[in-house]
Amino acid sequence: MSAIAFDIPEEINLIADSVEAFCKKEVIARHETHHDLLNNPRNTYREDGRMSDATVEQLRAVRMASAEAGFYNVSAPEDLGGSGFGMLAYYVLLERIYRLCGSHNWLCDFVISHWAFGPSPVLSQITPRAREEILADMMAGRTCMCFGMSEPGAGSDAANLKTRAVEDGDGWLITGRKIWTSHIPIAEHVIVFAITDPDRASRKKGGISAFLVPTDSPGLNVESIICMQGHIGGIEGITAFEDVKVEPWQLVGKLHEGFRIGLFGVSMGRIFNSARAVGLARWSLEMAIDYATQREAFGQPIAEFQGVSFPLANSAMEIHAAHLMGINVAKLLDSGERAIKELSMTKAYSVQAAVRATDRAIQTHGAMGLTNELGLTEAYERVRRANVADGTNEILARTISQRLFKGDVAL
Repeated sequence: MSAIAFDIPEEINLIADSVEAFCKKEVIARHETHHDLLNNPRNTYREDGRMSDATVEQLRAVRMASAEAGFYNVSAPEDLGGSGFGMLAYYVLLERIYRLCGSHNWLCDFVISHWAFGPSPVLSQITPRAREEILADMMAGRTCMCFGMSEPGAGSDAANLKTRAVEDGDGWLITGRKIWTSHIPIAEHVIVFAITDPDRASRKKGGISAFLVPTDSPGLNVESIICMQGHIGGIEGITAFEDVKVEPWQLVGKLHEGFRIGLFGVSMGRIFNSARAVGLARWSLEMAIDYATQREAFGQPIAEFQGVSFPLANSAMEIHAAHLMGINVAKLLDSGERAIKELSMTKAYSVQAAVRATDRAIQTHGAMGLTNELGLTEAYERVRRANVADGTNEILARTISQRLFKGDVAL
């Protein structure tokens, strides 16, 4: 039974069913077999905060298995060798994955390629030589990449970059620092955004270019791992670039117009975060419903108490709304609409609704909700971080209001 009145294309539903079976076999089973490695942070991470080699091998194995099964590159363009499915498939598959896997089975992060670590429409703009040298391994999941955009002084104001790419012979020398670069500790390549025309950049008229840079390049140094929310390791890093040499074949897209690539990636990231938020929220709500119907207090299931049932009803309403918003905006994007306002609303609403839903699920479970065993606090942490990633709620509200006052009042 579905709560959605219009049909998701049968082809997408069939893929989603297959992805679910894949996750049970390749993700959940791995977490069961390698539980002490993947779910014990002392083994998952090294003392310096980086993932251990054994952990990296596990996530690489999931990427490669998913690529071989035909899921990893499902939304990568056909000209790259992907399946060429659009944002609706991307949203539906991700939502299904996170609803099934929850927070504990985190290897599910690597089942579907994300714009910030693997094949996506972004790679359509790399040069023929770059395709020849990196694409096969990237499409097969053997290697991954990351996006070097954010800087210490350029987070929400992403265009306020300080990193420079200065002409040097027929290429450039990149100097600067990047922060919050997801997957930089494990990636083989990073797409670095740097100012190539200071005058144009100062006038917000372009002047920013993107370059594909191997992470083992001389002058590139991952200075530290950023650990968040009390964790002992992480996948975010601070990276210094000191006269890192890049050549014309490493340019991504057109010279001085790389910022558009970054904006496209962020937009795809907002679809990802919306789908992940709804999936984790549904997973949390279903856990809470199951517990509330079994747990008894004062001679009856706690689901009989309005103090328990009404908050869960509110979660259901908000998750349903977020789910519909996500499907709608994905279909708008697939039809060629920019959907700037709608995408901003969807991402902001979805991640906030997910925070409330996971928090209510924790409260429903009482003290058990706070245990590591259930994974609800980990889910809460993930969706809480999503309230900042790929555009904070405040930046998204600013975008929405700007669109409204420019006359875009269609709702």
